[in-house]
Formats: sequence, structure tokens, C-alpha cells
Amino acid sequence: MKNTLVLISNRAQPLLDDKIVQRAAELLWSNGGSVGLPDWLAPGVACDLPFDGKAAAPSLPGIDTVVVASANRRKRLLVADMESTMIENEMLDELADFLGLREKIAGITARAMNGELDFAAALNERVGLLAGLPVARLDEAARRIRYTPGGATLVATMKRHGATCALVSGGFTYFTAMVKTALGFDFEAANVLKHDGTTLAGAVELPILGKEAKLAMLGRLCQERHLHAGETIAVGDGANDLPMLKAAGLGVAFHAKPVVAAEVAARIDHGDLTALLYLQGYRQSDFIERPDPS
Repeated sequence: MKNTLVLISNRAQPLLDDKIVQRAAELLWSNGGSVGLPDWLAPGVACDLPFDGKAAAPSLPGIDTVVVASANRRKRLLVADMESTMIENEMLDELADFLGLREKIAGITARAMNGELDFAAALNERVGLLAGLPVARLDEAARRIRYTPGGATLVATMKRHGATCALVSGGFTYFTAMVKTALGFDFEAANVLKHDGTTLAGAVELPILGKEAKLAMLGRLCQERHLHAGETIAVGDGANDLPMLKAAGLGVAFHAKPVVAAEVAARIDHGDLTALLYLQGYRQSDFIERPDPS
């Protein structure tokens, strides 16, 4: 069958059962679809429902429902956002905390990630407020990093099966370098904070890595590895990820801001990062399980 409805529950609180899968099949039938037999990828967590017909994903409480093409599901390139995606933090907000500016900067961050503000202008405004912050605070902020569940297993599994994994962030290289190493990414790119070795200058080096640069990076990595867009998967949560998500073979809005969730068909609102493996047809038995860094 041409399409597959992937049903995914959070691994930490498995909710998926035969009744929910049957309900999903009935909803597909009610839209005139022809539905095949369910194929469990992980008991209680993920199940494939192959079907032909209208490709709208039904809504089911507490379950992520994503329609993917049945052919060529496994991707050869992962391009991932970092903040609020591979890690749970926004690192600018963590740095602002040291200056008593967390609430102010977090408000700007939220508006920028929801597409209400120009990304570059918002980045310059927030970084400008950090002028004079001791460079040593970067290490302190790094110790606050909370890794999103499932990220280490996602990267390890895709790499074991021959994929390239790239971390592309509108954040800062100081942190992407650490996250790249901790999670095993092959490549990382981000913005560079200017400093004199002692204090932050309140600026970043140009050009700023924003939404256009993320999209360009996806294209460059495809070209370098002789891949076409259909062989890629991208994941992110903010407005600066949208062009990249739309250009990828499979763009995934992960626990995303409203503007992103509204524009990207593949949404993961409940599952962890291993949901991206189920979307590609991996079974739990295929996973290279890795503990998330702590």
C-alpha cells in the first residue's frame, strides 16, 4: 500500500493498544481508505497501519499520528535543531539567568521561535544584553544542559544503519560542540559568540546562522553526500526551522511552537526522539539503545 499511518505513544508511558489501532483503522475506512493489517514496531509504543486512500492522519488522544509514504522510509541524512529539540534548554535563556534577565530574554526567545520576530534581530538583541558576562559562565550554563529523551538512541541507530547525522543550530558553537560529542553527531554548525577570552562582547560573528542558513546547510550536506531531498529527515521546533523542515524528505515538528505545528504535517507532540525512528519504519529491535547523557 502506498501510505502508512504510524501511531506512536511516549515510551515512558505506553498507551497504544489494539483498541486504539482498531479505532485508527476505522477512521481511515470512514474516509474511504483501504487498510491493511497492523504491524507492531514496539509493543504499546508504535504501530504501522498501511493504507491506500486519503492521507489525512486521524486525531487520537495522547497518540502521535503521522502519515508517511510506505516506500523509502529510511533516511540517509538527519539534520537536527539543538535547543528545545535535541536538548530541552534554550541556552541564551540559561546565560541570561546569570544576569537576572531570564524572564526578559526568554520572552524574546519565545516570540522569535514562534515567528513573531525576525530571528537575526532577536538574536542580536538578546546577545547584546549579555555584554560583559564572564566567559566562565558558559561552562556553568553547559552543566545545566538537559538532553531530550531518546536523542542518543536516535543518532546511534541511524549511524549504525549508514546515515549521516548533523546538528545545525541557531544557538552557539560553544554548546553545539559539546552536544555533538555527547550524542555522537557527525557534524555541527552554529553561531559563534564574540569574546576577548574573559568576557562576552555582546555580539556574534557574521554571518548569522538563521533559517536561510539551516536550509542551505541541508542542501549542502545533500550535495556533498550525493543525496536527494527525499533521503533526508529534519527535526526542529521553532520558526527558524520551518524552511529546513519543509525542504526535507520528512520534516518533523518536535514538541513544536504553534506556528511550526500548524505548517508541518509530521508532528510529534507526545513521543520522545525515538519517534523519528518509528517514522522511518525502524522496529524497537533495530534500535542501538544508548543512555541519554546526564
